[in-house]
Amino acid sequence: MSRTAIFNRETTETQIRGALSIDGSGRYDVRTGIRFFDHMLELFTRHGGFDLTLKATGDLDVDQHHTVEDVGIVLGESLLKALGDRKGINRAGYFVMPMDETLAVVAVDLSGRPHAVVDLKVKARMVGDLQSELVHDFFDGFAPDCAAPDDVDRQLGDPAEGSLKEALTFATTNACSARPLTPQGRATTQVRAPRAIGWQSLVNAY
Repeated sequence: MSRTAIFNRETTETQIRGALSIDGSGRYDVRTGIRFFDHMLELFTRHGGFDLTLKATGDLDVDQHHTVEDVGIVLGESLLKALGDRKGINRAGYFVMPMDETLAVVAVDLSGRPHAVVDLKVKARMVGDLQSELVHDFFDGFAPDCAAPDDVDRQLGDPAEGSLKEALTFATTNACSARPLTPQGRATTQVRAPRAIGWQSLVNAY
């Protein structure tokens, strides 16, 4: 059975519509009006093995905050809805992603007790057309609405900020990966850190 959620969120500031399937193949159609933010969501989808259709219209003439935060809220709510009763998944997952001079670490716990800790040490105000400080707002919206404590950290280096954002995206999507395991409960290819959404394995399963 495909684990899918359809969303349609409208507020005074934003309108966000689309669908998320966590049993997908990495297909995406993402349009938020912020191209680097689109890029991060595309990486999240492709490397997580999800399918995501998302169109967001927001008050970008004012600032980017509402669009970025509301997309985080929508994706958190959709992930929780798509997971259903969560039977047969790993409760917790983590991933460490080195990229250029950056080392990004993300840990996710689907415990039902939401909390986000984000420590990025970002210096640049903008990455492409995305305001850097809004990455915090995205995770602050995402974690409570998928009922998951989320610890996002940059450990090392003084990298290009674009590499930092990409490393965080890779680490987050791998911590929340939907890639299935074999019926024997072993990873299909190589040894990886446990991931929160993969089918039941030997670690941290409900």
